[in-house]
Amino acid sequence: MNLSAGVLPSQTLSALIKQNIVDASMPFLPEQIQPASLDLRLGFKAWRIQASFLPGAESKVADKLDKFALHELDLQKGAVLEKGCVYIVKLLENLNLPDNLSGMANPKSSTGRLDVFTRLITDYACEFETVGAGYSGPLYAEISPCTFSVLVRTGTRLSQLRLRSGALSIDDRELHSLQQRFGLVSSDAKLSDAALINDGIGLSVNLRSELQDGIIGWRARKHAGLIDLDKVGALEKSRFWEAVTTTDLVGGGLVLNPDEFYILASREFVCVPENFAAEMRAYDTKVGEFRAHYAGFFDPGFGMGSVGAGKTRAVLEVRSHDVPFLVEQDQIVCRLVYEPMSQTPESLYGQMPSASNYQAQGLKLAKHFK
Repeated sequence: MNLSAGVLPSQTLSALIKQNIVDASMPFLPEQIQPASLDLRLGFKAWRIQASFLPGAESKVADKLDKFALHELDLQKGAVLEKGCVYIVKLLENLNLPDNLSGMANPKSSTGRLDVFTRLITDYACEFETVGAGYSGPLYAEISPCTFSVLVRTGTRLSQLRLRSGALSIDDRELHSLQQRFGLVSSDAKLSDAALINDGIGLSVNLRSELQDGIIGWRARKHAGLIDLDKVGALEKSRFWEAVTTTDLVGGGLVLNPDEFYILASREFVCVPENFAAEMRAYDTKVGEFRAHYAGFFDPGFGMGSVGAGKTRAVLEVRSHDVPFLVEQDQIVCRLVYEPMSQTPESLYGQMPSASNYQAQGLKLAKHFK
């Protein structure tokens, strides 16, 4: 299969499905195919496990399950995944990749915004979220709800898979050029000449309220209740979240309490041109002991208005580790890394109403809330 280097677009993913290079135990749904990724679905069974694991270069996931599984859950009628527990679920999808294709996975945006820690695992894997070139075999998801217990069932979509040909990357010199051309990150819809470009583009936190209510973020309530991950717009946010406002700031900064989960927004507006995809990655552990995001993949067209960059912020899923940590306005918390597409997708993010829940977003919670 001859493909240009880069992330594969929706039309190529559809072709791979027809060729059974990407296969599944149930028929694919049209809404699974995103501009530059494929939504993965939970299969028929989940296993509550004793501890997170990687199979390693000599083992399959099933071999580890024989040793570490505590009990089995049937997902066909729905099952509750309890917070604080770790589960393995075999996915409906499996792969038969040629040697020139590899993959990378991320939790879907809604998954990360609910603090449901999700990672892809393959047989013989030594790393999470990666699919080696030429991999042939099943796919599994490790799932650990950290704040809310969740109801899932066969077909629930928690993660997404990107396939890529080759290992083409964009260096900082090209990022500078793209920043000048498109305003990949901008402030107040104007080009940000001061964008920090160093192995990606730095994103900072916004602690200034855009509305009179003074809200700058949301903090998850503990013991709030159960969330059905397949129901959109069904829940009252006040049951699960409490507002973080400017009155919570200390000396102009926000103290992140250990073991609490926050939703914040980037100061910058973000856009992804049609021939690129982007991913948020950890900036540098030396800037502080906190995690600034769980899910961070952006499809081509994200944040683009009708004439270029629009007003779409990146949402940051933030959790402090071990000790209280102070974050301040404009503090760099993660970086945005861009990759080229092998082709322009036939449909862009924002042109797919059923799958573009976060276009033109500000400080937005997961789609499950009213």
